[in-house]
Amino acid sequence: MAKDFDPSGRLPDLFMNVGTSSFTQFLTQASPELLPGRRPLPPGMAADLAPHGTTIVAIATAEGVVMAGDRRATMGNLIASRDIEKVHPADSYSLIGIAGTAGIGIELMRLFQVELEHYEKIEGIMLSLDGKANRLAGMVRGNLGAAMQGLAVVPLFAGYDLSPADSSRAGRIFSFDVAGGLYEETGYDSIGSGSLFAKAALKKKYRPGVSTEDAIRLAVEALYDAADDDTATGGPDVTRKIYPVVMTATAQGTHRLTEEQITAVAESVVAGRMENPGG
Repeated sequence: MAKDFDPSGRLPDLFMNVGTSSFTQFLTQASPELLPGRRPLPPGMAADLAPHGTTIVAIATAEGVVMAGDRRATMGNLIASRDIEKVHPADSYSLIGIAGTAGIGIELMRLFQVELEHYEKIEGIMLSLDGKANRLAGMVRGNLGAAMQGLAVVPLFAGYDLSPADSSRAGRIFSFDVAGGLYEETGYDSIGSGSLFAKAALKKKYRPGVSTEDAIRLAVEALYDAADDDTATGGPDVTRKIYPVVMTATAQGTHRLTEEQITAVAESVVAGRMENPGG
């Protein structure tokens, strides 16, 4: 962009004029090479060149939603990281979890956070939960080229709907495919290589209207089951005191469980499995 600045040091008109409420669209015009999906890639598959993160679960509760993610990132058969954090607040009332290529996923998540903040500053109001999900779908679609070369990112999005069509379903969950397809899920969902086992665990124990406290334990148990059968998913690491990241989104906003809170839940789950390994 340096070549576009005049000698007086003034910013280009693009920065000074009233523009779009979409930061991603602005970046497309200002510096498209900064977008994750716009960077040129060498030919060939690149899936084994970067760490991959799994597994994320989300559960709708009577008060909102719970989202949890394990802490492991892998490169092939190697553990690339034992304490990566894959669940983050998207804004004051929503959460995002990332599975797939870790570096691109973290970048996409941060860009999505800026996207929502930018919209709120420009428009003066917060995007609806459906609007947020649609914006995220467009960002995932923009990474399709990289996904075709093995650098795929698939998010899981959930939040508390401030204006729900059904007041009993204020907690909503959205899943995506690599082409940007958007799907609303009912009750619970999971993404990542351990998702098959996590969803199987939730299918047996989930009940509509579950409390936030019970959903937190269900999420940790689902991640435990995923780690039990999927080598890419990390279970509670009692030795290193590394436990899942667990967050909630309710009418009071987003909240991350403290180390003390998640330690108590995780150690209780582990203790229970010592008596009954099958859950």
